[in-house]
Amino acid sequence: MNLNSLKLGIIGLGYVGLPLAVEFGKIRKTIGYDLNKERIKELKSCIDRTLEITKKEIKNSKKLIFTNNINDLNSVNCFIVAVPTPVKKNKKPDLTNLINASKLVGKILKIGDIVIYESTVYPGCTEDECVPILEKFSKLKYNKDFFCGYSPERINPGDKKHKITNVKKITSGSTNFISNVIDKLYNQIVTVGTYRAPSIKVAEAAKVIENTQRDLNIALINELSILFEKIGIETEEVLKAAGSKWNFLNFRPGLVGGHCIGVDPYYLTYKAESLNYKPRIILAGRKINDQMGLYVVKKFLKALKKNSIQIKGSRILIMGLSFKENCADLRNSGVAKVINQLEKNECKLDLYDPWVDKDEVKKLYKKLPIKKLKYNAYDGIIIVVAHKQFKSMGIRKMYKLCKKKSVIYDLKYVFPAEQTNLRL
Repeated sequence: MNLNSLKLGIIGLGYVGLPLAVEFGKIRKTIGYDLNKERIKELKSCIDRTLEITKKEIKNSKKLIFTNNINDLNSVNCFIVAVPTPVKKNKKPDLTNLINASKLVGKILKIGDIVIYESTVYPGCTEDECVPILEKFSKLKYNKDFFCGYSPERINPGDKKHKITNVKKITSGSTNFISNVIDKLYNQIVTVGTYRAPSIKVAEAAKVIENTQRDLNIALINELSILFEKIGIETEEVLKAAGSKWNFLNFRPGLVGGHCIGVDPYYLTYKAESLNYKPRIILAGRKINDQMGLYVVKKFLKALKKNSIQIKGSRILIMGLSFKENCADLRNSGVAKVINQLEKNECKLDLYDPWVDKDEVKKLYKKLPIKKLKYNAYDGIIIVVAHKQFKSMGIRKMYKLCKKKSVIYDLKYVFPAEQTNLRL
């Protein structure tokens, strides 16, 4: 097995798999596989509904083939698995996609093949959970007949500056030789180079703590924002003052969602608990961030009352449904709890987001987002996501959407504090 002999198959063409397939498809024959027939049909027409990859980029990937036919993967000898790894309602890891992908690969695995996993998991998952499935379905022996690697995804949805080619990639392999092959493979597309971890388990742990660290930092600032409100001072002003020191970390309060920050800490705590260790700080941070949606609604309803606006039947505009700015990804968005809680209080909601897919919104919230904003219509607006379109609207237009008595709650500091009623 050498670098030139590798024939790639990318399993899963979502936010992680598609950018990977497009980059590799520029330089070597690559097969992009996804179960979703509609997704494959769109990609063959150079349409990416996630808005991460442009038509031009797909067209320029001349050696990339899209398919949902498993037989098209028979010629592949290096599989890269990039499927979602969410959590269940009980916050335990949901490995369904990963297990199914491993079964699929196992059925067509051949002697000498390499399987690289990119999905975020807890340390030990690749070799404890995935490898036995590969062995069972292939009837082959790990590290004798086939080999594995782990190179965690570092995709940042919506970020056009930090892309797969200019973010250092962690690589690892199940043997020293295979680790070297995998590292050289990724170096073909990552211009800033790679970091070669000493083992698959180290690479898995490195990935899962990246987002755990961010989650904890945001949780700290969220807790401070609650405290500062009670003290009667503006959180942003405190952060500006503290930020005048060179080593102060620049985090802001807000709803924490998405497929990574709101999920990865639960993978780490699951592993810890399986070893009879009860993590305290990690779970405390998760608890704070999970409850921020309820805090936001409580604060918002209090402001409506203060302005003599009847809560029941009030018309509220939710601006932003994706988990972060300038991104179409609705997965695990922090706005879900806000919407649910407002509906429990019998508010009438309009949902608006120029980035997201309307059918996905309908599936999640049982209602379609509005296409056009309505003037003089709202008792309150909650700006949940700092989309560039919202910033360019300006605060005057925001107020034109409102009734005479209204509340604008700016969760993401889109506008200066004095221009809105509420901030986190």
